[in-house]
Amino acid sequence: MVDVADKLAYFQAITGLEDPDLCTEILQAHGWDLELAISSFTSANQNSASTANSDSEPRESLNRTESASGSGLVAAPSPGLAWKLITLPISVISGSIGLISGAVGLGLWAAGGVLSYSLGMIGLGSGRGGESSARLVSVSAAASEAMDFVAAFEREYGTRRPNFVGEGFMDALQRSRNAFKLLFVYLHSPEHPDSPVFCEQTLCSEAVGSFVNENFVAWGGSIRASEGFKMSNSFKASRFPFCAVVMPATNQRIALLQQVEGPKSPEEMLMMLQRVLEESAPVLVAARLDAEERRNNMRLREEQDAAYQAALEADQARERQRREEQERLEREAAEAELKRKEEEEARERAAREAAEKEAARARMQQEKALSIGDEPEKGPNVTQVLVRFPTGERKERRFHCTVTIQSLYDYVDSLGCLEVEDYSLVSNFPRVAYGPEKRSLSLKEAGLHPQASLFVELN
Repeated sequence: MVDVADKLAYFQAITGLEDPDLCTEILQAHGWDLELAISSFTSANQNSASTANSDSEPRESLNRTESASGSGLVAAPSPGLAWKLITLPISVISGSIGLISGAVGLGLWAAGGVLSYSLGMIGLGSGRGGESSARLVSVSAAASEAMDFVAAFEREYGTRRPNFVGEGFMDALQRSRNAFKLLFVYLHSPEHPDSPVFCEQTLCSEAVGSFVNENFVAWGGSIRASEGFKMSNSFKASRFPFCAVVMPATNQRIALLQQVEGPKSPEEMLMMLQRVLEESAPVLVAARLDAEERRNNMRLREEQDAAYQAALEADQARERQRREEQERLEREAAEAELKRKEEEEARERAAREAAEKEAARARMQQEKALSIGDEPEKGPNVTQVLVRFPTGERKERRFHCTVTIQSLYDYVDSLGCLEVEDYSLVSNFPRVAYGPEKRSLSLKEAGLHPQASLFVELN
């Protein structure tokens, strides 16, 4: 959106008023509606506006046209341009891409264009030949008309000419805006008797063609074609040949800087084009500088955004790495804690099992000791038994000769000298192993009475 300073500068440039306070009061009285303020000002000052200019016939023609049409024209003393806001036909705007809004220095290079949803019929008012309406021009049709005009012009007058663009008016206007140039417009009337001479001697002269091609974007159209006819109505062209110099203005309007009606010599045409170019130079320079500043600011913002994005991504990467490291440490700590608990539970379980095993052995030893009874006194029916263990330890005890060899095993078990349960009692001379099949024999039956020497052999 255009700010207050831009509106004030644009109003001063259009009206020629140098007092900023007065311009501010006028704009405030119209609610800062720029177009309404300009229209009101020009209407109020129309009677006092200059209607003649001795050093410029095109300006006299422009003032005559303004007086006839009733729209506001104010000649600004500085830079000296005659400004006239022209409202473009909706068909021309709808048939082209439109202009993109933007504020530029002393002028507003702003225009909005929206593509029409569909093509239809609209009224054009009274026109040549009594036509009152014409079909909307689509993008392809507008470009086709422009290319047909260029081809016909070349066939008729040769290739040494202004380089008319082969595209619709709005596209040409957009091209001039992008190139920071004014738009040179030529409306061709094939039936007018002055058209051939003007085209051959003026437009196609080397001086005029080179000057236009170097300093302007050129667009031409025939009033026989739809878009050329609409533009002639917009410019209110009353005489032909017709030329104009325009620049984008606000919304659906263009600023008419110079119009030339009727035949002109190459010298007169060059003089008028040079003057309008010199007078509009500050606006074009300001527009170019403003656009460069916007581009530089945009590039700076993009670089800052890129640097910020890179820093943000680096911070995010570091944060992600920190979280991953923290998660790894937490995971390792959790795994270590789990392993510690498992080991502790295993130790507790082993200790519990060992305690249970030890308690079972103690109970077993006690039961075995009870089963063999008390040691008898020496006597003829008492057998003296010596048991040697693998560790070298020796144990002796007396048993009744009628007890079984199983009692000897119970005796060994009750001592708790062995960590294993699978063993055999063996005699040396002769070597006899008293295994399970002999445990039911009594000591006397086994030949161990009255004295026996046995050793424990681990299986």
